[in-house]
Amino acid sequence: MNLNVTQDNLYFFLPSKVSWVAEMLSEEKKVGISDAIREIYASDTYRQLEREDTKLWQLAPVALYEELSSQQH
Repeated sequence: MNLNVTQDNLYFFLPSKVSWVAEMLSEEKKVGISDAIREIYASDTYRQLEREDTKLWQLAPVALYEELSSQQH
């Protein structure tokens, strides 16, 4: 079994990562989950997350949330 993460299979990891971060963002900003998801997908953090070579996909949801928050300020 091939367990290597590549650009071709990275998309398997993204929905769960976005889900966790969206929950945190929704609670923090007191916005709906849909608004939080849209904010994530529109962010530089997400553009980096969807690129395998950045290795952001390896970060835990809390670390991704912190990355997103740091780029917003």
